[in-house]
Amino acid sequence: MGKAFCDGCGRKVTVAGGVANLWTFGERDGSDGTALSLEFEDGTTKLLCYPCIEALPDEPEPADVEALGSEGG
Repeated sequence: MGKAFCDGCGRKVTVAGGVANLWTFGERDGSDGTALSLEFEDGTTKLLCYPCIEALPDEPEPADVEALGSEGG
């Protein structure tokens, strides 16, 4: 599992997949990451923790992600 930071609130998150869990052999299957990547129509990609994803409106825009940081995430 790789480590990164949420683009909404800045907290440290775990990212499933990638070379970081290449040698785990059954310890983890790569599906239990604590963050999701959200891609917008303009091509912008944001990595967000689940609390930040839940705080977004149904049809989020990149500005909504930026507002998460100012609200405390």
